[in-house]
Amino acid sequence: MFDFFVVIDFEATCQEGSVIYPQEIIEFPSVLVDGATGRTLSTFRTYVRPRHHPRLTDFCRDLTGITQGDVDAGVTLAEALGMHDRWLEAHGAKLGKLAVVTWGDWDCRTMLEGECRFKGIEKPHYFDDWINLRLPFSAAFGVGNVRFTLQDAIRKAGLQWEGRLHCGLDDALNTAHLLVELMRRGTLLKITGSLAPKRSPPRPEPKAALPCVGPRSVVPTLPPQPQVPLPCAAATGMDTVPCCFCGVASKLGVVATPGQMQGHYFYGCGWWTPTCSFFMWAI
Repeated sequence: MFDFFVVIDFEATCQEGSVIYPQEIIEFPSVLVDGATGRTLSTFRTYVRPRHHPRLTDFCRDLTGITQGDVDAGVTLAEALGMHDRWLEAHGAKLGKLAVVTWGDWDCRTMLEGECRFKGIEKPHYFDDWINLRLPFSAAFGVGNVRFTLQDAIRKAGLQWEGRLHCGLDDALNTAHLLVELMRRGTLLKITGSLAPKRSPPRPEPKAALPCVGPRSVVPTLPPQPQVPLPCAAATGMDTVPCCFCGVASKLGVVATPGQMQGHYFYGCGWWTPTCSFFMWAI
């Protein structure tokens, strides 16, 4: 079904005990896998220089193994995306049907999309759809809704973990090994996540009033219509209201947690649903 798989696993700025705002990608790794043979064709990695929190926390360095020198010598996210795109082109991956593969939805839906929106960076379209490998893994091994970590999934599949946990490239390589094992088992691999906005259900049209009966008109009273969020900006032409992943206009919120970003405004899900991870700073 796919000619190539490109497996990614970003590492980002972080601190112990709380979320850092804004979170930025600091390691951009990728593994290119042949969709027919499962052979690893090439690997890619570049470190990315964070703009808003240029000094890594001790927690972040210990967790990821990324040094301050790594990110100081890194490139911008826009440059990393361009380098990655040229790497894929050099290996012929852009000529065939390509699928991005992740472990979870965070890499594409939350991290890359959020940072690109925040910084006004245009990213390649192939990052808008991806395979969350958790889902075909769960189907192949019949684990239902049990949430496996990547390490647990590797063990469950009878594979050996290789490298350092939370090293982005090592995590991507282990995810690629799991992908190949699922391919070997004949597991169906299809796109599971997408940033394409969904259409809001149309509001019901009001019924026409009944014609007059006898000496007076009888007009039925319509029941109150439910209040729904506005359709997304793509449908309304409004440039100032972004869509959330539910396909409706997002809502404006403000950071209340004490810290550097307290008082800053952001857009969240138009429905405020816990399953929609949309987030974008209001800039």
